[in-house]
Amino acid sequence: MNQSKSDNVGFIEVEGGKIWYKLINPNSNKCPLIVIHGGPGATHDYLESIADINDNRPILFYDQLGSGNSDRPNNDNLWNIDRFLDELATIINYFNFGAVHLLGQSWGTMIAVDYLLRTNDSRVKSIILSAPCLSTELWMKDQRNYLSNLEIEVQDIIYQAEIKNDFSSLEYQNAMMLYYRKHVCNMEPWPESLQRTFNKMGINVYNYMWGASEFNLSGNLKGYNRIGELKKIKRPALFTAGRFDEATPESTSIYCNNLEGSKIHIFEDATHSHHLEKKDEYNNLIVKFLDKVESKNK
Repeated sequence: MNQSKSDNVGFIEVEGGKIWYKLINPNSNKCPLIVIHGGPGATHDYLESIADINDNRPILFYDQLGSGNSDRPNNDNLWNIDRFLDELATIINYFNFGAVHLLGQSWGTMIAVDYLLRTNDSRVKSIILSAPCLSTELWMKDQRNYLSNLEIEVQDIIYQAEIKNDFSSLEYQNAMMLYYRKHVCNMEPWPESLQRTFNKMGINVYNYMWGASEFNLSGNLKGYNRIGELKKIKRPALFTAGRFDEATPESTSIYCNNLEGSKIHIFEDATHSHHLEKKDEYNNLIVKFLDKVESKNK
């Protein structure tokens, strides 16, 4: 992501410390798009390609507390979804946005959905949910199904690591990379922005809220399920998923069917990182969706 002289970069005080942000096109009069990254504990970096949607609207990236360029306090009491919702509210209020669109990716979809369920903030004009996780039960079921399709030797390595609760071996890391290349990002090599996110992860946040294993949810997000509440979100909504996404097209369709009037787009030959693998198709879809929402609001 190229930083122009007009980009606004800084820090915002939230509960627990300061979070880093970057606002693209700060002087534009168009409705801003707030990009909410995944994880928990990931960073904004792997989503930087969204800045290229090229419709001259303000786009706000931020690193959630505990990861990336933001403060990393040693306080596990901060790692709960309510604090992350307060963090998003602080951001919207800090910039005094009169209207916004929200784009959440993976864990970021939980934040976006729960923010609307908790606040019904009238300033939020639409919601984009990419590679969504809105039921951890469905998510874990989907990952177990994917795992069962890997080579037996790879499955055994992962199962043994779970039994021993030891995920530090090179053998395990290599096995997981095979899984990641099928369902997280199929590009070779991985984009530099995605590598940056992995290098800057807030591992403590991830382990506390999710757990050490991709396939065994043990953190405080266990039991999360908002399928039955999606009908309460009265906003234009767009769901996206890759054909081989960790957020499977089948589960994403269940979410879409429970949010009245929402749309879904599946990216072929793509994974959890479909915004990178199909960058132009993804960015064009986002522009068309936002333009349609804004034309109806005029």
